[in-house]
Amino acid sequence: MGQIERRLQELGIQLPPIPNSLGNYLPTRRAGNLVYTSGQGSRAIIGYVGGDLTIEQGYAAAREACLHCLACLQAELGTLDNIDHVFKVLGFIRSAPGFTLQPAAMNGASDLLVAVFGDAGRHARSAIGVNELPEGIAAEVEMIVVVRE
Repeated sequence: MGQIERRLQELGIQLPPIPNSLGNYLPTRRAGNLVYTSGQGSRAIIGYVGGDLTIEQGYAAAREACLHCLACLQAELGTLDNIDHVFKVLGFIRSAPGFTLQPAAMNGASDLLVAVFGDAGRHARSAIGVNELPEGIAAEVEMIVVVRE
């Protein structure tokens, strides 16, 4: 068990199984020392943040989506210890009309990454509000990580 997997265990976090794809695409794709994840969702949290869901539920949805990204990265790399640092996180929050606190919801993903990777988890980020997401999920997250060569 690697250092990052031990850290997950200390935090009481178990990575979910790799989610089933909703189409003809890969869960990750590598280019040199960069690994991109496909968008992963919060399949257990359905609804509109700022409508039928609270910001706290949006935070939990972004965190869950990020855990799915980490599961995909672990499958690709064998161990999360091969990640040098998280480079960029892109999040989509399914938002009720007039809701503008997408960054607060996306903190669920960002806070998780810093808790797991420490300073190497700090990243550039975008948090975008959208009308709809696949299957009604509340959040979708994708990541780019830099891996050790």
